[in-house]
Amino acid sequence: MANHHDIGKKGETLATNWLQQQGYTILHQNWCYYHYEIDVIAAKKGILHFVEVKTRSSSYFGLPEESVSKKKISNMMKCADQYQYRHPQWTRIQYDILSILLAGEMPPQYFLIEDIYL
Repeated sequence: MANHHDIGKKGETLATNWLQQQGYTILHQNWCYYHYEIDVIAAKKGILHFVEVKTRSSSYFGLPEESVSKKKISNMMKCADQYQYRHPQWTRIQYDILSILLAGEMPPQYFLIEDIYL
């Protein structure tokens, strides 16, 4: 497996652990609908969160959150629409980006951008 896939998988594991520490309940990881995917679906205080996780091992090419494109957000929203169709009990939703920077021997740096939209 390529190194960036290893970093991505590590980031998703770190993300779920961090989100749980922040009081989120993890409902799904890597939830797919056709070729669309949501990294983490979580709940907190009655709000359903669709979370895109971006992890980088350095900031040489920019911060992780800078690599989330409008197309990626749009695709996440399409996937979330299908999730909501299947789980209509959720009336409050939010789209978030969780950026994780793994810089050398330093502890991971987390940056949560809440309630994004196009």
